[in-house]
Amino acid sequence: MIMDLSNIKKVHFVGIGGIGISAVARMMLLEGKRVTGSDNSSSPVTEELSKMGAEIFVGHDVDNITSDIDLVAYTIAVADSNPELIRARELGITMMSYPEILNEVSKNYFTIAICGTHGKTTTTAMLAKILMDAGLEPTVIVGSFLHEGKTNFVVGKSKILVLEADEYRRTFLQITPRMIVINNIDLDHLDYYKDMADIQSAFRSFGEKLGEEDYMICNTDGENMPEVYVGLNCKVLNYKGPPAGGEAPKLIVPGEHNRDNARAAITAAIALGVEEDVARKSLETFAGTWRRLEKKGSTPSGAVIYDDYAHNPGKIRSAIAGLRELYPEKKINVVFMPHLYSRTKILLKELAESLSSADKVFVTDIYAAREALDPTIHARHLIEAINSKGGAEYLDDYEEILNRLKRELGPADLLVTVGAGDIYKFGEKLLTM
Repeated sequence: MIMDLSNIKKVHFVGIGGIGISAVARMMLLEGKRVTGSDNSSSPVTEELSKMGAEIFVGHDVDNITSDIDLVAYTIAVADSNPELIRARELGITMMSYPEILNEVSKNYFTIAICGTHGKTTTTAMLAKILMDAGLEPTVIVGSFLHEGKTNFVVGKSKILVLEADEYRRTFLQITPRMIVINNIDLDHLDYYKDMADIQSAFRSFGEKLGEEDYMICNTDGENMPEVYVGLNCKVLNYKGPPAGGEAPKLIVPGEHNRDNARAAITAAIALGVEEDVARKSLETFAGTWRRLEKKGSTPSGAVIYDDYAHNPGKIRSAIAGLRELYPEKKINVVFMPHLYSRTKILLKELAESLSSADKVFVTDIYAAREALDPTIHARHLIEAINSKGGAEYLDDYEEILNRLKRELGPADLLVTVGAGDIYKFGEKLLTM
């Protein structure tokens, strides 16, 4: 059920710790609404919301849902059997998913939707920085914390909205875009999509929402792309072509994947009227975002610690390659938390190949997230696949491995925690030992 969001006085968020939906919670707090929310555990996301005035509950409970709530917003990762959703239905409270809310918000703006299998968070942040530096004052919703303001939501004064659009379960089809940026298309979310053709059909449907005066920006020669853009009724711009696709942007953040992210952001900015040199100069000081090749510090023994949200093969490969570029002489140690039983099982070979580019890999138990236990797949299966190509070890005792790494890591080492769960805490712990 859709409602006028301006009339809401109190909203409860189920899964408020999700990096996307938490941006909407921030928006509503800034609009003066009462915000409550629940999640399975506390996190930096929920802690920041609490500081802003949100009432946060750890755990999902029917008592969190009261009759004075005007709207229950929920992340699509939450199951229909969630007790709070059940209670909201019983009380007849209006319920909206995160994508439905995004659609209502996007209708009021010139919406630029950044999507793709890899790089959408960074590209969203890059474009946001360019537009802010150019004085266009966009509203921004991004799937990480921007270094500018330490937030995933920026209130703008213009009618431009830059948002990160997720392809999972075709949720981006609920957005009303005027410009779509597609970084790339790769195999992922195979717990929902059948195959590459199914993924391409989703992106194609998204592109078909654009009109004659609208824009799609992509690598027109990229793998899996022609089936998406050819024949669309919109303007198609190639971010690998002129002007952005020529000389590589000067960036602080490493890796060819980030240079491509920058090319896409620059191309989008130019289409919006920003001068190319203004866009390039803006990105020279782009420092990345939270959990995207984020440098956490150095241990007392001199080992460098990084963290990255990468959880599929392409992202892992890019992260390791970027660190190799930045630290060619260092031994790269990866602590990897697999995300989802289905992804680990289906992409086992590809995950092993991407992780094998590191010098040493520690693999934790699988972070199940929204999935039920699947006893047919385990971290050890991934370790076996990696060990046919390189060195991998099961991380079953955090304290034991932490103490060992404290002894073993030195100035010649770099350790990067990788994964979508709370694995970043491992590196943070190592820094304090």
